[in-house]
Amino acid sequence: MKRRSLIVEGPLAFRMSRIAAAQHAESGLQIFTLPLLAARLAGGFSRPAQSQDLDPAIRAALEAGGLTELEGICQLPGTTRAIARTLSKVWQADLDLAELAGRSARLAELAEVERRVRANLPAGVLTPRDLRDAAVRHTAHAAATLGSIDIDQLGEIASVWRPLLATLANTVPLVWRNLGTSNASWFPGQIVARARDAPANISLVSCANPRAEAVEALRWMRELIASGRARPDEIAICATATEEWDEHFLVLAADAELPLHFSHGLPVLASREGQACAALADVLLNGLGQDRIRRLFGHAAGRSRALADLPANWSLGLQSGAALFEIDQWRRALDDAVGRRADGGDPRPIVMPVFQLLAKGPEVAAQAGAMLLGKAARALWTEALRRAPAEGLEFSLQDLRLPDGRDPGTSAVWCPASHLAGAPRPWVRLLGMTARSWPRRTAEDPLIPAHILPHAVLDPDPVTEQDRRAFAVITSQAAGSCVLSQSRRNAQGGQLSPSPLIPHGASLQFLKRARIPQHAFSETDRLMARPDEAAASPALAAANLCWGNWRRPLVTAHDGQIRSDHPQIVRAIGDIQSATSLRLMLRDPLAFVWRYALGWRAVPEDDQPLTLDARAYGDLVHELLRRTVDALEPVPGYARASRQEIESALETATETVRAHWPLERSAPPALLWKHTLAAAAELALKALTLDETFQPGTRSWTELAFGQTGEVMTDDLPWRSDANVTIPGTEVRIRGSIDRLDLTDDRRGVCVSDYKTGAEPRRADEIVLGRGAELQRVIYSIAVSQLLPDNPRIIARLVFLGNEEPKPYRLPDVDRAIAELGGHVSAAITLLRAGQALPGPDAQEEHNDFRLALPSSPATYLQLKNAAFMRAFGEFARVWGSR
Repeated sequence: MKRRSLIVEGPLAFRMSRIAAAQHAESGLQIFTLPLLAARLAGGFSRPAQSQDLDPAIRAALEAGGLTELEGICQLPGTTRAIARTLSKVWQADLDLAELAGRSARLAELAEVERRVRANLPAGVLTPRDLRDAAVRHTAHAAATLGSIDIDQLGEIASVWRPLLATLANTVPLVWRNLGTSNASWFPGQIVARARDAPANISLVSCANPRAEAVEALRWMRELIASGRARPDEIAICATATEEWDEHFLVLAADAELPLHFSHGLPVLASREGQACAALADVLLNGLGQDRIRRLFGHAAGRSRALADLPANWSLGLQSGAALFEIDQWRRALDDAVGRRADGGDPRPIVMPVFQLLAKGPEVAAQAGAMLLGKAARALWTEALRRAPAEGLEFSLQDLRLPDGRDPGTSAVWCPASHLAGAPRPWVRLLGMTARSWPRRTAEDPLIPAHILPHAVLDPDPVTEQDRRAFAVITSQAAGSCVLSQSRRNAQGGQLSPSPLIPHGASLQFLKRARIPQHAFSETDRLMARPDEAAASPALAAANLCWGNWRRPLVTAHDGQIRSDHPQIVRAIGDIQSATSLRLMLRDPLAFVWRYALGWRAVPEDDQPLTLDARAYGDLVHELLRRTVDALEPVPGYARASRQEIESALETATETVRAHWPLERSAPPALLWKHTLAAAAELALKALTLDETFQPGTRSWTELAFGQTGEVMTDDLPWRSDANVTIPGTEVRIRGSIDRLDLTDDRRGVCVSDYKTGAEPRRADEIVLGRGAELQRVIYSIAVSQLLPDNPRIIARLVFLGNEEPKPYRLPDVDRAIAELGGHVSAAITLLRAGQALPGPDAQEEHNDFRLALPSSPATYLQLKNAAFMRAFGEFARVWGSR
């Protein structure tokens, strides 16, 4: 058997050469890269040093200490990678750092680092210069080991390998075919330029942005395949760097079901295993948030060693709104949850050791990966930790790649230009033909800048020249078609200038983003290209109708107009209402339907907010008031308590809330939470000390429930918490909790207070219903009038605690306010049952929870529809003019 060795460059060329050898049934052919050829000749189980060998060796070299210039950056996450890149340049340029050490202290330190790295490498793992020297010593065996050597499609050969090739030329036939450079005078073997077809004419297209470039490339690919002009394995799409287009091709090619091979691999984070690693990294770097833990356990349960036996309902009983950022919070929350579980399950023996480990943060990343990741994910985790310290997991995971599983011999390829230059194809499309990409600019080395060592010495083959050479090779061998594609703007909207590599006089075709293509690349693209066919699609017809109706100055079904007495709306009206639901009913009927008829809820944007929103802050103040008054009643009694006793009870309540609030709801970080509690306690103290005189025997309650379902509380309360309350003149049942109720000893007089944590608005003394926004006082009055016997005299107060000196505002006429509320609620029910669930004033609020469900420009939409809405609302709109 006659041996022959083929030298290629890049993963695409390596795989395509293997496929070609299999197709031609070649025997005795060995396919190498130059480092692999040197390793084969060196023998003794030698192999070239790779990043998984160099990174730990470099870290060990830095940890050994004794450095001066590099000492300040030794602990930075990117130092290992920067040194690896610099050493790679030094080795490829065949420089001897030991000889250069006398030029500067920086070079001397890098020479010492190189010495330590070489000493730290495993046995048989060699740097390029050491591997080259070992191979040169064994060139006498080249004829038997390698046979004749063909170098195919290499654009340039680094200086480090040239002495080896010079020696091999004296022993075996050496041929360089299809070289991509004119600088080959040093080459000692034969140079052969393979005959090839004349290159195709180059065409130039201009697209809106990188995504539009990906869309047009897939349309071009589909057209070539569908027309039969090219097979998939003859088509290539490339760019100098692929990151800007990777996600677009990943999504669009999957939607189109096109055979597109990623020669550089798929992003790890696009796989389930990668997402499991990302979930673990999120917990280690950002803390034990409940959302993060649920995400991690969703990936790890049943797949990892530590959570193999975790039941699916492990979180039963936990409050979904609790952030749970500390291990002590998790411990108390799980204790409470286990006490509430009816099935007797107890996940604490399984999850608490995991929480204790995760709470230690990035320093236990390796141990956490071994315990919480499956086999495939664990391999990715190990590789990410090898590339960077645990603190840099966020970035190292983004850089990892996985094979896509496709065969390049049956697929079109999407790849970097450096890969395609090693295995050119006849039908090519080059993306990103802008001044910043073709060619890329050469950056100065961060560790050996030009004033220490000239750039031409350290990097004789810079990336700019590599890109120019790749462009020349790819375009010269594109016998079928060569399309240059440039974006007019980048992903951020910045304007881009064309590449200097674009041939002068090339005809430019502008491709609009909304154009109708001759060949669509996917079902969605096909429907966009055929409006008549798209119009027949029920989904698209409904979307077009909605789009048009939003722009008509009429009330339509897409504005909230529905059939009369819709069952879901009738059910929502029949449910027990609260002050919140009644406000939506009066201020935004459409939002009432979305929330209570359809069950839509807004998703919290931040699991650990820096501040509590107005509603949560109000709940916090009310919780402090409730706990303080409950502690003072019945002994000594809130009405009889001294200021010192009130302050003491409030302090105890604050400490209790400090511990329990994070177990049920999201709370700010520790320091901000401390200041938030202090401010809330200050407002609570204002409310508690607002009234200095009480009648003897007066009893007080806070957060006094009425109309509730579920657990019934009757102990020491003036009524049962499940007692029914109905708005007079309607059949609407209501529920709620009275902020504060004071009842005289003879039960003839009662005062209800509604506390507001905000500042006092203008003309606060005139507020009755507040245009449908201030309903609590009136609702409290209805509950008191129906649940307390003997028709006591009712005082209903509104207190704004945000002022320096809070002042209570009494409701001037309680009975009239109740009757007015009943009239407005009846009008709202009539409107909803008639099918007019339209947006109201609250739809225009910036913090509207349902803003996302409205058209993208709510202000313009509501202005256009305002006249039609007001005609449909009719008399109901009077509520928005009431004080």
